[in-house]
Amino acid sequence: MKVIKVQGFTLIELVVVIIILGILAVTAAPKFINLQGDARVSALAGLKAAINGTNTLIYSKAAILGVEKQDKVNSFFIADGVDITIMYGYLAPSFNDFAVALDISISKVNNNEDTEWLFEKESGSGRAKIWQAGAPQDTCFITYDKATLTTPPVISTLPDPADC
Repeated sequence: MKVIKVQGFTLIELVVVIIILGILAVTAAPKFINLQGDARVSALAGLKAAINGTNTLIYSKAAILGVEKQDKVNSFFIADGVDITIMYGYLAPSFNDFAVALDISISKVNNNEDTEWLFEKESGSGRAKIWQAGAPQDTCFITYDKATLTTPPVISTLPDPADC
């Protein structure tokens, strides 16, 4: 009679391997998958695109009216009951103008309102900083630098998802 030798893994060996793989997955996966950071960067990309689109429309209207070279135009009419301030044909970096022109849920940083976006203007400069509520404001934001006579407004590049 021939003895057949069966080779394979024991149940204990299989359980140990599964436990090791589970521990690796729990510790390593969050480092490679940053869904929340990716979502925040995508939201900032959407806001940046909205600002660019708004500026394109505002500049087009300013050029038609011949005011695109003026330093500041108050009460620039963009829709029924919607007036903003423009600088050299583009959206001025002020809270009221952003809130009205973009029609987004935004509040100033020191307000305790429940909004999606937070706005802060750097004092003494033409720069505004915008970030999503709940995001780290020191690493996950975009900036909006006002337009000059020779340059359009500059919107900063998007942050790294790892920083959000």
